Amino acid sequence: MNTQNTSIHGQWSTRLAFILAATGSAVGLGNIWKFPYITGENGGGAFVIVYLLCILLICLPVMIAEVMLGRRGRQSPINTMRVLAHESGQISLWQLVGWSGIIAGFLILSYYSVVAGWALAYVPYSAMGTFTDLPAAEVSTVFNTLVGDPWRLLLWHSIFMAVTITIVAGGVRGGLERAVQFMMPALFILLLILVGYAMSTEKFLEGFHFMFDVNFQQFFYPNCSEAACEFSGKGLFAALGQAFFTLSLGMGAIMVYGAYLPKDTPIAQTTTIVALADTLVAILAGLIIFPIVFSNNLEPSQGVGLAFNTLPLAFGQMPFGAFFGTLFFVLLVLAAWSSAISLIEPAVAWLVETKKFTRWTAAITYGLVAWSVGLLTIFSFNIWQDVKPLAGKTWFEIIDFVSQNVMLPLGGLLIAIFVGWFMKNQFVTEELDVSSESLFYPVWRFLLRYVTPVGVGVVLLNAIGVL
Repeated sequence: MNTQNTSIHGQWSTRLAFILAATGSAVGLGNIWKFPYITGENGGGAFVIVYLLCILLICLPVMIAEVMLGRRGRQSPINTMRVLAHESGQISLWQLVGWSGIIAGFLILSYYSVVAGWALAYVPYSAMGTFTDLPAAEVSTVFNTLVGDPWRLLLWHSIFMAVTITIVAGGVRGGLERAVQFMMPALFILLLILVGYAMSTEKFLEGFHFMFDVNFQQFFYPNCSEAACEFSGKGLFAALGQAFFTLSLGMGAIMVYGAYLPKDTPIAQTTTIVALADTLVAILAGLIIFPIVFSNNLEPSQGVGLAFNTLPLAFGQMPFGAFFGTLFFVLLVLAAWSSAISLIEPAVAWLVETKKFTRWTAAITYGLVAWSVGLLTIFSFNIWQDVKPLAGKTWFEIIDFVSQNVMLPLGGLLIAIFVGWFMKNQFVTEELDVSSESLFYPVWRFLLRYVTPVGVGVVLLNAIGVL
């Protein structure tokens, strides 16, 4: 094991603390509504099977590599990549992988805080019974009024960002660990309560079948007619993309969390638990959403509208809907905060290490800059909604596309290439605590060198329109 590098930020007190933190980073708003609706759109159980294979064969090897890099370097992603490149006799330009992750995380945080603010605003709406017996048109009006008012969006954006800054400023144990020890158990408890509520609806089995009935024809041939069926890779691209993005890969969050991992913690086993927990949250979310939607004869595949239009309408028509609707939006907020703190931590760690900032100063500085860039997202939904500076996209759409569709897969691809081809085997096996003759190591290394780059490359090429 590497004994030279130690983290100045401290470390997780237990293996469980890392699992909770890394799971919190992976679990976000997308797990709660995006995974369920793209599952239903792409063949149900067929999509789930392909998604799980993508997690196992493409994404998990990268996640193990990213955690391993973090623990080996014990610093922020930028400094970790610089130190480890030097250790393996490689050029210092590899630190650009760390820079890419931090910039991507920064861009994502800037708009993520705004969208999370919508969920935060819906907690009091639901608790006060705003959606009870409200017609569909008026439910849509509530959402449109919210996003059309920049001052209200600014308020909720500011509250969300202020809490995120406060948590991260508290340090690894006093802030991050303390927060996830509350957030993640609360999130799972809320999930189970809401699953129980969904099971009480008359359409639970219909929702279950919608998610898990295997339909490979719909997955590979979604545009079938009596005359012909046309093959489509849409479902495969969706499964690859969702699997990669759901684990927070390529943005430095998992790497910096790995930097705080105790030496005696088995990386591969622990990381696998995180991936399984993240997948479980997504599946439970589907078992909550679809029965509730179907019980009210509503459309399940509406993206953002599913969370902020369809579900409030459904809860408003159901017994105890205000109570369980409130729990659902609290669930969304907790998922958002657990991800947001991981987005801000890599840059805060770098400012503390390199610029000698205190954690409070670093968190406030970085948070305020991200908050300021978030104004572009706020205005994209109201006063600047017609401003489309690039390729017919608003500022929000540009930031979202560049960060998630380009920078994250590029970061993951470079991590796989560095660990698989350029990092010395001795250092890899030391950190993973395996011998090069073990069964796990050659399989993992093969996947990381050959399978993962192809899979992540497909995601990247599809995102930019090449495939």
